[in-house]
Amino acid sequence: MTTTPWNGDDYQRRFDQLAAAGTDVHGEAAFVRAYRPATVLDAGCGTGRVAIELARHGVEVVGADVDASMLATARTNAPDLVWVESDLAELDLGRVFDVVVMAGNVPLFTPPGTQAALVAGVARHVGGVLVAGFGLGRGYSPADYDAHASAAGLELVERFATWDRTPFTGGDYAVSVHRPAGTNAGV
Repeated sequence: MTTTPWNGDDYQRRFDQLAAAGTDVHGEAAFVRAYRPATVLDAGCGTGRVAIELARHGVEVVGADVDASMLATARTNAPDLVWVESDLAELDLGRVFDVVVMAGNVPLFTPPGTQAALVAGVARHVGGVLVAGFGLGRGYSPADYDAHASAAGLELVERFATWDRTPFTGGDYAVSVHRPAGTNAGV
């Protein structure tokens, strides 16, 4: 799967400006930290905003993304973290993580029809939970995502409307939490 090339520095600058203006840009990291993970895979990490914040709190993080420009910015901002350039559908790190997070609309940035492969690729790294947040009404629904997660051996645990855990009752955004089927992992 390939994506549209990004400019990592420009992308990061947007979040830096939001943070400088007082906006909390770490909602995803706070959400993930509530699961008290020792290890996290930031799948589709972009410039590393979520991974870097988690690492600041003592979490062992690996960031993976297909976009070289985004990863170049991540490596500049946090050279001591592990950054892996890979298509997430093909990612095989040979290990599992307490939390795998796909923040920032990751399923929406993959070519249409490849989301099942994306979910399967990240699911092989789930030891606890898979957390994904993405906008709705763009051709990929929570039902589609749930079906892909189920096919990858995961079951829905909970779903929220935002990263601040507002209950999901519909709307234009969803944060979904899945775990390996038949387990109590991660919750």
